[in-house]
Amino acid sequence: MHHAIALRLSLTAGVILLSFGPAAAAEELSQGGMLSASCAGCHGTDGRSPGAIPDISGKSAEFIRTALEEFRSGKRPSTVMGRHAKGYTDEEMRLIAEYFEQNGGRP
Repeated sequence: MHHAIALRLSLTAGVILLSFGPAAAAEELSQGGMLSASCAGCHGTDGRSPGAIPDISGKSAEFIRTALEEFRSGKRPSTVMGRHAKGYTDEEMRLIAEYFEQNGGRP
């Protein structure tokens, strides 16, 4: 199951990178960066949502990791995030959270 999720995320990240052009695709992308690329669809490419979805840019790794864990467990109510979070391991959540903290959400 984790292999299917990793493959799906890899394909999503590849499509996103290709949409930014060859220069962006040529840059090395960390695993946290690859995983966080799927966040861009709702939270914006830089973590600053253009709409009603909460911003994640500027949040601490601890805040993001805790939120993902709470979405996954059902402690934090959601419509979509619980389903997303259930697809990530603890390690993947840590990588996503650290990526957004270190990069300010820039993919």
